[in-house]
Amino acid sequence: MYLSMYLSLYRSIYLSIYLSIYLSIYLSIYLSIYLSIYLSIYLSIYLSIYLSIYLPIYLSIYLSIYLSIYLSIYLSIYLSIYLSIYLSIYLSIYLSIYLSVCLSTYLPTYMMESVNLQKIY
Repeated sequence: MYLSMYLSLYRSIYLSIYLSIYLSIYLSIYLSIYLSIYLSIYLSIYLSIYLSIYLPIYLSIYLSIYLSIYLSIYLSIYLSIYLSIYLSIYLSIYLSIYLSVCLSTYLPTYMMESVNLQKIY
């Protein structure tokens, strides 16, 4: 009875001390080495595959779709605004100059002809 209690106590103390020391050594040394090696190899492989295969495909698809949509929307809005402003300014200036030239040049001539025609009839 005492022997079994003694063995059980000894075993629990020994295992707790042994496991704590073993796990601390294992976790501090072996696991860090394993993780560093594993991660360096895995990350290098993963990044090389990702950068060489997936990233160009993703970028080409994403950029083509994004740019086509963005440019179509942006250009349609920009061009409609730009053209409306340009046309309104251009037409107002052009029409004012054209009408002033026409009215100053042709209207007196036309009026004179109409007066001359009225005198004849």
